[in-house]
Amino acid sequence: MVRIKPFAAIRPPKELVEEVAARPYDVLNSEEARAEAGEKSLLHITKPEINFSPIIDEHSQPAYDKAVENFKEWLEKGWLVQDSKPCYYVYAQTMDGRTQYGLVVCAHTDDYAEGKIKKHELTRKEKEDDRMIHVRIQNANIEPVFFSYPDNAEVTEIVSRYISGKPEYDFVAEDGFGHHFWIIDSDEDIRRITELFSGIPAFYVADGHHRTAAAARVGAEKQSLNPGHTGDEEYNYFMAVAFPESQLKIIDYNRVVKDLNGLTEEELMAKLHKNFDVTFLGSEADRQKRVVSGEKDAFKPVELHQFSMYVGGIWYSLEALPGRYDDNDPIGVLDVTILSSLVLNDILGIKDLRTDKRIDFVGGIRGIGELARRVDSGEMAIAFALYPVSMKQLVDIADSGNIMPPKTTWFEPKLRSGLAIHSLEL
Repeated sequence: MVRIKPFAAIRPPKELVEEVAARPYDVLNSEEARAEAGEKSLLHITKPEINFSPIIDEHSQPAYDKAVENFKEWLEKGWLVQDSKPCYYVYAQTMDGRTQYGLVVCAHTDDYAEGKIKKHELTRKEKEDDRMIHVRIQNANIEPVFFSYPDNAEVTEIVSRYISGKPEYDFVAEDGFGHHFWIIDSDEDIRRITELFSGIPAFYVADGHHRTAAAARVGAEKQSLNPGHTGDEEYNYFMAVAFPESQLKIIDYNRVVKDLNGLTEEELMAKLHKNFDVTFLGSEADRQKRVVSGEKDAFKPVELHQFSMYVGGIWYSLEALPGRYDDNDPIGVLDVTILSSLVLNDILGIKDLRTDKRIDFVGGIRGIGELARRVDSGEMAIAFALYPVSMKQLVDIADSGNIMPPKTTWFEPKLRSGLAIHSLEL
């Protein structure tokens, strides 16, 4: 069973929240962050390299030093203020008319070490190291991780009571997504939420594998340095927003490849026909004229084992033939596995999705037309769109101890950073 606790969040005054809140550090490059960051933006703390001209290496010591300096400055100026008592918080997000309600909590690092916080992706050491440095130098979790948990009716009932009242924060960001925030400060509700989660068997990392691993490493590091360690110290906990599984929706995570591995389009099609039913989606006239169809004939998969492919200005539907996958294998049945094995590896020669520079990944939030744009521009030669993984598949894989292939899941909306910060000091 998982352990959670309330915490006294460091957060912006309500009149400043829209100026302070920012998109997560890993969805913007440095140039985009500089263009987006206003005077009070948390990006000055999460991406401090933007404070230098020219922009410096985000992993350099001056950048880390600037992050610490800026965090202190935001506290001194009152742009961030710590709550007077430990609380839980409700953080809701609205996208396309659908709202999901998460609880902002502190999870225990030991639960990660013991496998009660379950992952579905591998992490890269260099990214873990970078996030660990940020937690260590700030002595705080500046940005939350994104968890799901099995639905619990009583937790939902408590949350429902709070969201019926006026939110502390309520705004629509520049991307059109709504962000809403309530404070759970009743001692009885805090006690009951803590008790209810002690009966929940596991958290599942939806987004933030590197931040989760880094927080656990910092906790273990601080534990080793404290001869009087008890397990209750603040450094044993890290900040997460936990959503009921039923409220989350995974969107597609697509692939674009720079070249056809030396093949002509005709040779590519011949190889694809061995494992797929390939259907041309445009008009025959377009096919003969090689008219660039772009978004006009764009096709988005509507079921498992169906893919769309864009090459040479033409959209195709690919349906994996029976016997080319194993429905009883939780990893082998995934469309990312089928595409990786039968197309990216066997035909296009991409052996390692993590390191091969010929492939890139496009979140479904950008729309199917983004795939056509990147191919039509000449930057890429071919694109594939996939049907999204379900929450059930994610949970089944995490429960079985398996790991999904890289770049399998994409969750939207992303958590806004700056609504709450967890200090590792009381």
